[in-house]
Amino acid sequence: MKTYPPSYPSPTRGEGSVLAPKEETTQKIYKVSEITREIRAILESQFPAVWIEGEVSNFKHHTSGHIYFTLKDEAAQINAVFFAKANQFLKFELKDGLKVICIGRISVYDQRGQYQIYVQRIEPKGLGALQLAFLQLKEKLEKEGLFSAERKRPISLYPKRVGLVTSPTGAAIQDMLKIFKRATFGLRVYLYPVRVQGDGSAGEICDAIDGLNRLDETLDLIIVGRGGGSLEDLWAFNEEIVARAIVRSKIPIISAVGHEIDWTIADLVSDFRAHTPTAAAEKVICEWDSLGLKLRESRERMPNAVSNLLEIKKEALNHLSTSYALRQPLAYVQQLSQRVDELLRQMQNYLKGIFQEKKQLFRSWVGKLEALSPLGILERGYSITFDAEGNLLKEAEKVRLGTLIRTKLKSGIVKSKVTEIGD
Repeated sequence: MKTYPPSYPSPTRGEGSVLAPKEETTQKIYKVSEITREIRAILESQFPAVWIEGEVSNFKHHTSGHIYFTLKDEAAQINAVFFAKANQFLKFELKDGLKVICIGRISVYDQRGQYQIYVQRIEPKGLGALQLAFLQLKEKLEKEGLFSAERKRPISLYPKRVGLVTSPTGAAIQDMLKIFKRATFGLRVYLYPVRVQGDGSAGEICDAIDGLNRLDETLDLIIVGRGGGSLEDLWAFNEEIVARAIVRSKIPIISAVGHEIDWTIADLVSDFRAHTPTAAAEKVICEWDSLGLKLRESRERMPNAVSNLLEIKKEALNHLSTSYALRQPLAYVQQLSQRVDELLRQMQNYLKGIFQEKKQLFRSWVGKLEALSPLGILERGYSITFDAEGNLLKEAEKVRLGTLIRTKLKSGIVKSKVTEIGD
């Protein structure tokens, strides 16, 4: 930080000439990068998430995948950046002249010193209210953990009883039935007809899910869905009551709403999301098809496998039929008997040797113990003396006159009375 010396006037004065005498102060001088960073921090803290309405102009989709454009109205404009990671889920074509609502954060691009919006989501104008409702419900359910993988149930690999919750007249049901007709394993389909858009459709979908859960015959899974459409058309699957019905279902649910680019709350809470109704039907029969193919391949390979196995066993049998054991079974047994006798003799000799070795070792240890025994000195003419209680006497001064003592010799014990004690 630079400061002006006292001999120079501060660059900031009150009213009047800068040369007018004032109380001398110090003033920080910013570098361009410093003031830019501070402005950016202020903007980011004040506008972390804003909704801005305007018209797209100067649209450019860069080869990097990032989208750059200007958002303007009749009086002003602001530059916008839509990074590739964020725009990959864009559901419509963005172009000049399109009026949109952008959701993002305001910041500063340092190199040019210009403020701009970093877009996180964008919708055509007129869908902002629905989109906001979608985001708010999504945030609420996500906090409750309803989107977590741990909560979701596995889909049966080989389902045989499938419930459908969809319109009986829509294209989705026709597409799924075409797939189901390929099934050769006795698939049973239970259709619960509902409206899939318009007022009251969400309630019908909830009733259908609950109704299929109450069937006497337990289903393996339920498919809930419809064909593609606009956000308004698909809105029944963004209703909270539908999400709650999917969550409380005891039967695993596949959501198959719209096309691959369409995402609904039902997709997020369901146990499996199929990008189209056709894909959901394929999910039902794919493992059955795979199993059928494996069975057909196994059936085709079985004759060759059995034939090869019989050849191998035949060769083994021929080998055994020419073996010495089968040609001379008695001689083979006699050889084994002779071998047993030989091993028995070897074992006896081995045990005998071990016994002699241990006996000799025992005698050696006994001799060493006898040599170390205090009784061994008696053999050489020495004696050992004990008091009346049997304690060994080592020092004469510890014996009192008149005390009875016992002296052990090589042969026998001599009892005596102490009449004199000397050195």
